[in-house]
Amino acid sequence: MNYQLNRAVSGVEAPPIAEAMSWINSSAPRNRALINLCQAVPSYPPAESLQDELARRIRLPETSLYTDIAGIPPLREALAQHMARDYGGHVDTVNTLITSGCNQAFCAALSAIAEPGDNVILPSPWYFNHQMWLAMQGIEIRTFNFMGAQGANPNPAAAEALMDARTRAIILVSPNNPTGAIFPPAVTTAFFELAKAKQIALVLDETYKDFRPTAAPPHHLFQRDDWQDTLIQLYSFSKVFALTGYRAGSIIAGRKVLAEAEKIIDCMAICAPRIGQDAALFGLQHLENWKREKTAIMADRLAALQAAFKAPALKYELVSCGAYFAYVRHPFTGTPSKTVAQKLAREHDLLCLPGSMFGPGQEDYLRLAFANVEAALMPDAVARLVESQQH
Repeated sequence: MNYQLNRAVSGVEAPPIAEAMSWINSSAPRNRALINLCQAVPSYPPAESLQDELARRIRLPETSLYTDIAGIPPLREALAQHMARDYGGHVDTVNTLITSGCNQAFCAALSAIAEPGDNVILPSPWYFNHQMWLAMQGIEIRTFNFMGAQGANPNPAAAEALMDARTRAIILVSPNNPTGAIFPPAVTTAFFELAKAKQIALVLDETYKDFRPTAAPPHHLFQRDDWQDTLIQLYSFSKVFALTGYRAGSIIAGRKVLAEAEKIIDCMAICAPRIGQDAALFGLQHLENWKREKTAIMADRLAALQAAFKAPALKYELVSCGAYFAYVRHPFTGTPSKTVAQKLAREHDLLCLPGSMFGPGQEDYLRLAFANVEAALMPDAVARLVESQQH
């Protein structure tokens, strides 16, 4: 190759999920099935009624065409109504933008509000794709470690201490990836007030909001008349309707931010795939009962994992859990978390991600994405952790 690659991209680590999958040698004999706790994907397909609807729609001419950059109007309207109802607040259709998944929503939103040389506050442990995109764009990450804090909640005072004139946003993920923690409304509100006072954005990734344990609003920010001046909410239809491959997500924000994000989306993909938008719309309109059944299944899996971690011989500590994830402190002090995760994969047929993939200060941890594993397998997963302590 005779040309230079983009050094900002070359300096970013390879995608973590792909790396973890490479640890498994498919040619090596296994005495038992792999338990895959690596990637957050539903273990079940989309609702049969949704599949039937998509089979019908795929033959319609409009399904193969571009949509508006911001998405089809019926989906945007349905999303606004859903969010207003779920949060007891005020969200209008003009505040919605449909994206090709929540990762694209993040990329577009951050590129709309920050430029190279700016900085953002990204608490650690962080979602690795957030870090990857920011690094590629030359946006400085300023971080603080919120693990070990009471309730595993990030502290606004720690964030404020890192800010300067070039700080453009605070980024929170709740329910959190990787810890599963759900930040209380008071915590989210405190970060909103801080962002408002500093005249920066609060970017709130709520991909897993539908898997919270109660129907109470996750926060009350959409009830405020001034939410559009500070809040940028990111969301995904992928997990709640089992549509990971259809790539449907959203940004909800003030119209000025969305106008800038539209420019970016137009260059990235022009619009989200029409078939994914149709799937999301059908889900919002017809799958409320199906969603409740599936979120109940996820709650059962969480309860089964929590029960399994009570095994008396277990030295791994369940530090935080919720939604799709559990964050676990491994017992091998001083051993890199990647070494621990690789050994679990290769010797104990248990695939998970090391804490080192989620930012500084995370070497003592592992992330278990339990949502794609049946509840009945949780004792076996924990038994393999116990087994790893003996080697």
